[in-house]
Amino acid sequence: MPDQPNSVVAEKLVKRFGDFVAVDQLSLEVRKGEVFGFLGPNGAGKSTTIRMLCGLLKPTSGRASVAGFDVAREPEAVRQNIGYMSQKFSLYNDLKVIENLRLFAGLYSVPSKDLQDRIEWALTMANLKGQENLITGTLPGGWKQRLALGCAVLHRPPVLFLDEPTSGVDPISRRQFWELIHSMAEEGVTVFVTTHYMEEAEYCNRLALIFRGKIVALGTPSELKRDSMKGEPLQAAPDVSDAAVFGNALHLVVKDAAAAMPRIKKFLSEQSVTVSHMEKIRPSLEDVFVSLTTASEAAEEHKP
Repeated sequence: MPDQPNSVVAEKLVKRFGDFVAVDQLSLEVRKGEVFGFLGPNGAGKSTTIRMLCGLLKPTSGRASVAGFDVAREPEAVRQNIGYMSQKFSLYNDLKVIENLRLFAGLYSVPSKDLQDRIEWALTMANLKGQENLITGTLPGGWKQRLALGCAVLHRPPVLFLDEPTSGVDPISRRQFWELIHSMAEEGVTVFVTTHYMEEAEYCNRLALIFRGKIVALGTPSELKRDSMKGEPLQAAPDVSDAAVFGNALHLVVKDAAAAMPRIKKFLSEQSVTVSHMEKIRPSLEDVFVSLTTASEAAEEHKP
């Protein structure tokens, strides 16, 4: 398969469980040193895809390689060349910080001659110097998160998989974590990350939106916001091609906001709906995702 070392490549990847197709003809390529986001609702196929890419689940058909190794034929080599961090952090809470680091160093077969340097590097990277003897279970969420990242990259893997790594972490720790991720990418590490925080997708170089096992859009955050907000007719209001509820607000997709706003206000007034505020906004990635998944659902429903 033509790919570059330290990259992630999938070609028409399929995974079936009986009659259920969890991943359907998925193709993508992640470049070395890229932070690649993988977004989708629960059950969309994100975890199944990651398990295949990590060499933990054999594809039904199609091909994929990670760090230059075929995931189906060389799963052990794949696992030796990746780091993996899940939202559960995979830490042993009853162990000390230093004990977790030593344990994971052993699991990742870090050479004994490199052990102390790697642990020192991980402690510095995670800003945990001086905290080595604290019991892991007593650490705040943000500290645990950094420790889990340090454990996942002790063996300096060229590819790092992060499965919703900031779930349940406070916003400040989340921002600091993303700064760590980008510093690693600048050193050439390829980072493949899933997240359900749409604002976090802005931190990624490129994104794939997956829905019902298929990629419905692929590109940079700016490209997706520019090209994907086409919408389908969902409302009877004039000029509106798409609409979705976001909290206590409605996001409407229109061609010309300045021309549409007075007509929409008039229409809503005739429906006895009071408009407290209306303004033109740029589409968020959440708007993009809702628009794309709605269009995908509509297309599925209209299939013969």
